[in-house]
Amino acid sequence: MAEAEHNDLNKLVDHLFRHESGKMVAVLTRVFGFRNIEQAEDLVQDTILKALEAWKFGQVPDNPQAWLYRAAKNKAIDLLRRQKLKHKIDSDIAYLLKSEYTLVPAVTEMFTENEMKDSQLRLMFACCSPAFASDVQIMLMLKTLCGLSSKEIGNAFLSNEETISKRLYRTREKIREENISLDYPGAQVLTQRTDAVLKALYLMFNEGYNSSHPEKLIREDLCEEAMRLCVLLSENPKTDLPQTNALLAMMCYHVSRFGARLDDKGLIVLLKDQDRKQWNAFLIQQGNAYLSRAAAGEVIHDFHLEAALASAHANAPTYEATDWKMILGIYNQLLSRSPNPMVALNRSLAVGEVEGYDVAIRELEGMKGLGENCYYQTTLAEMYQKTGNKTRARELLGKALSLTSSNAEIELIRRKIAACN
Repeated sequence: MAEAEHNDLNKLVDHLFRHESGKMVAVLTRVFGFRNIEQAEDLVQDTILKALEAWKFGQVPDNPQAWLYRAAKNKAIDLLRRQKLKHKIDSDIAYLLKSEYTLVPAVTEMFTENEMKDSQLRLMFACCSPAFASDVQIMLMLKTLCGLSSKEIGNAFLSNEETISKRLYRTREKIREENISLDYPGAQVLTQRTDAVLKALYLMFNEGYNSSHPEKLIREDLCEEAMRLCVLLSENPKTDLPQTNALLAMMCYHVSRFGARLDDKGLIVLLKDQDRKQWNAFLIQQGNAYLSRAAAGEVIHDFHLEAALASAHANAPTYEATDWKMILGIYNQLLSRSPNPMVALNRSLAVGEVEGYDVAIRELEGMKGLGENCYYQTTLAEMYQKTGNKTRARELLGKALSLTSSNAEIELIRRKIAACN
């Protein structure tokens, strides 16, 4: 097999794994029960390996997605027929799996589009059970619905593969011991659980948008998956809440700028220097539509405010024409709702544009607990540079250089240091 063909096949299988594994894991977890989620993951992994083996001689099917679904379904049916799981299944369709007459139709039905969407929603809610800590909820979603490895999740949490594997193992033991289910929560706690799901998707999207991975600043696969799952929530009447649409609007606005965030060499292009003609107008329109939907009802969520911030940037014709006073007002609202050092840090940029860079410097110098944050050091350096104090800016940028492992950020800081010289 030629090297180019081999690389193309690996890319295809990797793409399918990213986009289809979560769907198949969700369906099989629905079939086997949440306590058997590890069995579902193993079966999907085997299916992907079978595809790589079957397709390596150029025999890629016309519809690879359908091939994967069929292979996973057949593996599940064979496993159930051999009585490997029947005594442990506690899913809502367990009674249909005990007879040969209903086994195949029941499993086949689970692989239809509507049932797959429902299975993914159920798995999202199960992962975000209050029985788990918030960081564990996100780890579970990254592992089960996005197909990330323990090493990749470790990168997202600035941890290591061994630590993540141990936490996931303990979580699965907890699922088995406490028999946590895939059922939707009752109406009284549905909104609360939906908020937990949305928070997990928000953090997943953030990791993709500004990845902790040294070699890759933007993880488009993570952002796309977070958006896809958020769309599922917006399409379901039970979870089509104002905050759901607000989060989706924010995602659309941010993703609309992907094409302009990095140059041809993979170097960071700052917002003020981006070519706005490269922004995706369709996604901005989608963001506007979701933000309008988010206005329904009387709920004002933090996601509404974050979407409004993203909208102000996405809809401004130029950097100079940005409504900085409105942006500052929104940041003030965010801070009044929940004091957050990173919100205060981002707010300082708006303070600089509205009230002057000296005012922004005083506010930044007064912030506590951010001295080891790379973004804090570069933001403060930028303010000093704009006031003409290049010496102080150089010192801060030198500090920032030691606080990041991202190659793209390191190169950007070096360019800023050169500008100060």
